[in-house]
Amino acid sequence: MKLKKLIGLMAVAGFALPGAAMATNGYFSSGYGMKANGMGGAATAMADDAFGGANNPASMVFAGDRVDLGVTLFSPMRSASRTGNTLNGGALNGAVSSDSNYFPVPEFGYNKMLNKDLSLGVTVYGNGGMNSDYAPFANGTNFLGGAGRLGVDLMQLIVAPTIAFKIAPNHSIGISPLIGYQRFKAEGLQGFGVGTGTSNLGYDDSYGYGLRVGYMGKITPTITIGAAYATKMNMQKFDKYKGLFAEQGGFDMPENYNLGIAFQATPELTLALDYQRINYSGVKSISNPSTNILLGYPLGASNGPGFGWQDVDVWKLGAAYQYNQHWTLRAGYNHGDNPIQARDVTFNIIAPGVVKDHATLGVTYLTNAGNELTVSYMHAFENTVTGPTIAAFNGTGTDTIKMYQNSLGVAYSWKM
Repeated sequence: MKLKKLIGLMAVAGFALPGAAMATNGYFSSGYGMKANGMGGAATAMADDAFGGANNPASMVFAGDRVDLGVTLFSPMRSASRTGNTLNGGALNGAVSSDSNYFPVPEFGYNKMLNKDLSLGVTVYGNGGMNSDYAPFANGTNFLGGAGRLGVDLMQLIVAPTIAFKIAPNHSIGISPLIGYQRFKAEGLQGFGVGTGTSNLGYDDSYGYGLRVGYMGKITPTITIGAAYATKMNMQKFDKYKGLFAEQGGFDMPENYNLGIAFQATPELTLALDYQRINYSGVKSISNPSTNILLGYPLGASNGPGFGWQDVDVWKLGAAYQYNQHWTLRAGYNHGDNPIQARDVTFNIIAPGVVKDHATLGVTYLTNAGNELTVSYMHAFENTVTGPTIAAFNGTGTDTIKMYQNSLGVAYSWKM
């Protein structure tokens, strides 16, 4: 009964958040679980916690009985600038920085061994999102030619019940049905189009589903491999914003997969390497070029303009060093592609997910009672993308978007 209440509270907390801000690999998080966050996100071949529903469901049968509860304070610093614009005497030239720069992101994992070869658990996590909040110019016009504040707020949360079982003593498979929730709001986008379903309509909610499957194998006493695949999550359309997103308000969560290897180099040192592929191209509202508006396709149409995001490849490298029986130290690096092309910069002023490189640190303290306190830190280095202002929105000129990020998280884990 206490577990049910805890899961319920986590779901309510996730739904109530004001937005989970722009995440780090496109709009996906760079890592799921505090230990993974300290290792650059590398977790596909690791079984240190109950976040298999987000990383690799097969890992849960090696994780043991445990509860993991944490929260990360995420801070994305977003800005945009424009030069050379001739509309209204150059009134839309200048630079703006987004407000709303701190976001709490909760996480929860539970795992129970039903027997030595079978586990049942659940992972609750923020998949990612996007957020921007730009103040208007002194005359009340915002950076994209609309009125008042400019920005969007997208939050995505996934509940992943997970079952895993060993098909051999050192090999397992797992499956996680994915239950998704997302919430979206847009403000100040009047310059994007005329009609209903575009902007300033308040929050809209969407629910959906998908599936993640995984495999984990201990190939030798020192080498473990893992693989996981998640289908595209079919989400309800945002009816309020049917005139903004392609396919009349569609915004599914994209298909993705990951491969990983972990190597125990010494009894104290473990190295892990992950590769992840996120197929943004499978979701038209994300991948359609924003320049489709110049071809006569209106916002909200199947071929209507989107963010123009490309598929991305992500590499995650991490190390964990057990300093002594109480302390484990972690470090990592995460490199992903920038999904945004120069042609789509104007549209992505509201979603500037351009960061590529992340450095991470982490530490876990094992208490005398056998529980764990884990802290992780991530810094995403500043990156910029520059491209021509889309004439349909703002006349002529050159736009630049820029972002860097920091996050600090803490989690406590009970071993049962």
